[in-house]
Amino acid sequence: MAKSVNKVILLGNVGKDPEIRSTPGGTMVANFTLATSDRQKDAQGNWQDHTEWHNLVAFSRTAEIIRDYVKKGSKLYVEGRIQTRSWDDKESGQKRYRTEIIVADLSLLSAREEGAGGYTRTAAPASSSSNFDQRPPAGQDDLAQTTGISDDDIPF
Repeated sequence: MAKSVNKVILLGNVGKDPEIRSTPGGTMVANFTLATSDRQKDAQGNWQDHTEWHNLVAFSRTAEIIRDYVKKGSKLYVEGRIQTRSWDDKESGQKRYRTEIIVADLSLLSAREEGAGGYTRTAAPASSSSNFDQRPPAGQDDLAQTTGISDDDIPF
């Protein structure tokens, strides 16, 4: 069989607070949406923003980190893989599909709040050491302060 690749890289903002639950076996699961935006010129030469919404799922320790540090509007860098699930709708009997990104690596990029943010987590075996973000705390980033970006610039 030929080699294949299923890898997704996303950089965007969380659309709403993540939903956290546990499986019957006790594994924590986080479900959330991530918005990515693309800007293109239309036929009249005007810039048009197009937002794409992605459904993401994280498990175990990564789900715990999402529970503790991620909320609506958080900026995330995510690596993962695409997975499509299917099931039969109980009401209509029709086959339903849902395409999701299974999170393998997560970096929080939002400005740090008191006791939060700046944590990087790679979904890896428990025996490996966790990675921590080595960037300076928010407020020391001159570029971010000079660009004039505020919460009003976030589209949700």
